[in-house]
Amino acid sequence: MTTSRGARRPTIADVAEAASVSRTTVSHALNGIGKVDPRTRERIKAVAAELGYRPNLRAQRLRRGEAKAIALVSSMPFAVAGGPSRLGFYMEVAAAAAERALVHDYALVLIPPVQSGSALYSVDIDGAIVVEPEADDAAVAQLRERGLPYVTLGRPTAAGDDASYVDLHGGRVAELLLEHLHAQGARCPALMVGAGTRHSSLDARAAYERAARAHGWTPIVAAVPEDGGEQAGHDRCAELLAEHPGIDALCVLVDAFAVGAVRALREAGRRIPDDVMVVTRYDGLRARTCEPPLTAVDLRLDRAAGDAVELLLARLGTPPPTPTTPPPPPRLIPRTSSHRKTPTD
Repeated sequence: MTTSRGARRPTIADVAEAASVSRTTVSHALNGIGKVDPRTRERIKAVAAELGYRPNLRAQRLRRGEAKAIALVSSMPFAVAGGPSRLGFYMEVAAAAAERALVHDYALVLIPPVQSGSALYSVDIDGAIVVEPEADDAAVAQLRERGLPYVTLGRPTAAGDDASYVDLHGGRVAELLLEHLHAQGARCPALMVGAGTRHSSLDARAAYERAARAHGWTPIVAAVPEDGGEQAGHDRCAELLAEHPGIDALCVLVDAFAVGAVRALREAGRRIPDDVMVVTRYDGLRARTCEPPLTAVDLRLDRAAGDAVELLLARLGTPPPTPTTPPPPPRLIPRTSSHRKTPTD
């Protein structure tokens, strides 16, 4: 028998009565706990399905002390992570992480940029994924104060932070971009990075210094405040062109900065890519819709975000997933903004 539309929702007592067992036995059978004969367990499940019984998830979570929710957090401002459209790096990570979390019956809570205040103190979560934390990251500090487990997407840079992480290969990504610029004939490339201590900025600086030594480039590195977004990229690029008129390529790590830099180059009468080539790190909406489209890197964010969810849930006691093949490496995607020669990538 099944309940009709509008009828009272069946309770655990109804299942117990229909199956001729106690409510405790029903609870144990449906929750996979206790010692219940396998045949009895299956009969109870069949009765519950016939009645249309659905367990009270909130009550289950309260009994177990679990929220069955994990958070995605970052101190990265939306000016660079998403922008007015809320589309971009952070949102791509969120979509992939939410999909993977639901496979394990967890909800993903998306937290606005954590820069100060109490963003993480009022949400009921079991743990969190911190996206590209700074060395003195506000999100990490709040998670630690609450005693909540976390993992990071991107290598943590704080001294002594031994959190598990999914590598976004910041050094290799920068090498791909710089090798491409060199192959296209760059002789005086500049690097623009976020003014902070995220792994992507630190790793890109190190890769750029190595490339400068190898190719005889004069190092030109510009730091840009993240909260300034596209306009900050525009303004810093304009300053660079005035300070170093011989610049013939820009490796702009943050895509928002890169779009601003393209605007500054046009205003200065510089042709792209003939006079100045432009490349950026993240192959997102900004890179693809910029005019000209920007050479960028496929960071394999969908796989990285899914792996970060699995890493966190393993810390929470969820059985590890079936082993899979190693994730594919980052891949350069050459576009109009940096093509002077036939691509060799």
